Amino acid sequence: MSEDNQDIPEKVIEYERFVNEVLRKDLEKVLSSRDEIFAQIAEYLQLRTTIEKIQETGCENEELKTQIDLGCNFYAQAKVQDASMIFVQIGFGFFVEFTLKEALKFIDKKTKLLTQQSEKLTQDSAKIKAHIKLVYEGLREIQHLNKDLPKEHRSVFT
Repeated sequence: MSEDNQDIPEKVIEYERFVNEVLRKDLEKVLSSRDEIFAQIAEYLQLRTTIEKIQETGCENEELKTQIDLGCNFYAQAKVQDASMIFVQIGFGFFVEFTLKEALKFIDKKTKLLTQQSEKLTQDSAKIKAHIKLVYEGLREIQHLNKDLPKEHRSVFT
């Protein structure tokens, strides 16, 4: 056995370690970040729906009875004296008081920005998945494995 052939198992282990310790962890971080952004988008869209319902009913200047989530799906009754203004979280723990129209404009801009960020993260995840596949193809070639193995099915949902 030549010296190059003795290095092959070590190289295989090194590449597998790279895939498992670097690429898969990077992929997990990117997908986790994307999921957080999707959750933020969902909250803003829910807020938009609530604002639109307030505007439809015309109760902006009237007292509004509602339920508020105190956390862990524990709700309390609440009365809003003036529903024409609303506090919206703009990021980094800051809230701004907006009129309903201003809030809708902000929500549109914020969801557009968040959507762009999620698309970037989706592209990043595709690149990482491609790198993983490339390393596995390289490993298959290094180990001289049969290339007639069944092809993996591509997932259109991730």
